[in-house]
Order: sequence, then C-alpha cells, then structure tokens
Amino acid sequence: MKRPAFFSFHFDNDIWRANQVRNIGVVDGNQPVSGNEWEAIKRGGDRAIMNWIEGQFKYKQILIVLIGSETASRPWVLYEIKRAWELGKPIMGIRINALENVSGRQSRVGENPFERIRLRDGTLLSQWVPVYTPYPYGTSRDAYNDIRINMGNWVESTIALQKNLRNMPLA
Repeated sequence: MKRPAFFSFHFDNDIWRANQVRNIGVVDGNQPVSGNEWEAIKRGGDRAIMNWIEGQFKYKQILIVLIGSETASRPWVLYEIKRAWELGKPIMGIRINALENVSGRQSRVGENPFERIRLRDGTLLSQWVPVYTPYPYGTSRDAYNDIRINMGNWVESTIALQKNLRNMPLA
C-alpha cells in the first residue's frame, strides 16, 4: 500500500531532485506545484502559504523532508516540520544532495533541519526523526536506486518508530 506523503524541500534549489524522488512512485506524494503556482500562493502572504500547507497535510500520513544543501535554512520547511509534529504526523528526512540537478551536478551535504528544532524537554527533534543518506559518495544513479529500493521500508520504519511520540510537545 502506498502511503500518502507530503514532500518538503527547498523549491528553488531542489525541485529537480525532489521530482526524481516523487517519480519513484513508492509513496503517494503530493502533486508538484509549478513555479508559477508557488509564486501565486506566495503573493497571498504568509496566511495563504499556511492555508496551502494545511490543505496539503490534510490526508497525508507522513512528512518526508528532502534534504539538500540549504534545506535547513528555509523558513517554510521548518514550519512544515513543526506543523507536522504538532499534528502527530510521522516525519523523516532523505538526503538528496547526491542526486544530480537539471545541470547534472550533485550538491554539498546540507545541515540536518531537525537539529534546529527542540522539544519542550530540551531534546532536539533530530533525536526522534531519522535521516536516511543514500550512497553519499556514489553516483546519482547509485543514490536514486538506493532511495527507490529502500524508501518504502524507511517510511514504514519511521511510522512504527514515531507512533508513540504524539505527546512530546515542541519548545
């Protein structure tokens, strides 16, 4: 069974890489938004973006953060992580820097965004959220195949791991 998933990522840097992961077809991901659609949503202001995110989360069972070189610095990615946690949705990360972009380039490893968020008890969210790193020193094809082969198991493992963490509030 394909789990409905919401993908969070840095749009400008990683849309090409994110679409590679979406197209694997292991999960039932949210429909890609075009650059023009995203710009229209952004013109509506913060409330419009929050409403769009809420709508995307509505029927999703997991948040998958696709971690590129600058993902951890993106305010809306951090918002999506916090909101998913508040809603009790399982969260996981997949490093996508080894996947090539439209120009055929891999990127540098980015910071773990879950290191930027604390729970009320002071622990970092990264203690509870797994980040998977497919073939960090291999080719783009190696990384893609690792994600394709393992993403379904990563999703199920994350859901099982986090099923009892619903009562751990953010700081």
